[in-house]
Amino acid sequence: MIIKGKTVHVLGAGRSGRAAAQLAASQGANVTLFDSSDEITDVPENVIAYAKATIEVGSSSICDLLVISPGIDTYGEYVAAFAENSEEVIGETELGYQFYDGKVIGITGTNGKTTTTELVQQILSHNGMSCMACGNYGIPLSEVVMLDEVPDSIALELSSFQLETIKDLRPDVAIWMNFDADHMDRYTSIEDYKNAKLRIFENQGEGDVAIIREGEDVGALVAETLTFTTESQNSDFFLRDGKIYLQGEEVLELEKTRFRGLHNAENAMAAIGACLQVGISKEDILPSLLGFAPPMHRCELIRTLYGVEYLNDSKATNLHALDSALRSQSRPVVLIAGGKQKGLEYTDLLPRLKEHAKHAIVYGEISSQLKALFSQVIDTHEVSTLTEAVALSQKLTSQGDAVLLSPGTSSFDQFRGYEHRGDVFRAEVLKLK
Repeated sequence: MIIKGKTVHVLGAGRSGRAAAQLAASQGANVTLFDSSDEITDVPENVIAYAKATIEVGSSSICDLLVISPGIDTYGEYVAAFAENSEEVIGETELGYQFYDGKVIGITGTNGKTTTTELVQQILSHNGMSCMACGNYGIPLSEVVMLDEVPDSIALELSSFQLETIKDLRPDVAIWMNFDADHMDRYTSIEDYKNAKLRIFENQGEGDVAIIREGEDVGALVAETLTFTTESQNSDFFLRDGKIYLQGEEVLELEKTRFRGLHNAENAMAAIGACLQVGISKEDILPSLLGFAPPMHRCELIRTLYGVEYLNDSKATNLHALDSALRSQSRPVVLIAGGKQKGLEYTDLLPRLKEHAKHAIVYGEISSQLKALFSQVIDTHEVSTLTEAVALSQKLTSQGDAVLLSPGTSSFDQFRGYEHRGDVFRAEVLKLK
């Protein structure tokens, strides 16, 4: 992409927007950074900042290229106003891709993206192939391409928001973890959400690889495909007796790593598959993973107290993540769930809840809805806060149980984000006597 001398407008002054503005300016473009906030700080050099930008401002703006930050609704009135007089509209990730020449391993899905992204980076870096986690996790791709030493490869986590605004982005390896309802407060239908994610495959061609969870309907693909699952032995990657196999050949014994739970086994399968495709040998996989710990807030063991495990799965911000966390437990569960109303339908969760949980404690904006539903299959208690939920959970457990914080929705009714929620849970658990 040649943007020297062109007028580039960037919407959103968060980290992604500022990175896009800096990259465009470094390529000789005339860049203005717009944001609706009262003030824009940390403005990159040679970039004009325009705070308090309104729809009316957008309608009067004219540019050659409009770059949208992923946090801004692509199909909302705000973007539409700026796009009206723009020659081309892309997202920050697409802009970064235009200036990157290395291997791209793209990862999308409703759940498991971040752990898989970290695993890809870990395996490749351990084996001498410079790799950086970026995109929806880590740093924006536009920052990566401005580094003094640009990595040979990237583990690029891609949200549906970022995929909405791609143009030429073509992963050498595209990973599809899974799909379930999420972000229904942004999308008008689940089909719109899925179609956004499916764009990860649209530019792939012969010689590229798609790694897909067995049973996922992603339509016809041009790329070569590899499948994975822990639920059967019919896929290319499968799990048997605690070991991961690829087409019948053992690749990894999970007990030799710090991975626990079926969801983490699937994350490992997808990451291993991607790394094998870019030249890593099977013999080098285990040494790459020794000592690797899954990210915080993802079925993270906080402590064991009187034989009860306390697990922080605050990253479970949708039903699929909650279902996966429950499915992975071998102990009777006291579930703590609840948070912001996202318009999700929890009825399909009831069979899993009945099978794995002995009690549920619900809190937050959707507590009444969850209590009415969960009470149909298990004993359910409603409280106001997460602090109250942790205190109550200790009274409901016996030796050999697990207390699982897996909210099943976002945290923004009471917390700044899932990390804040998980940190509060950890602190409360560590206070227990």
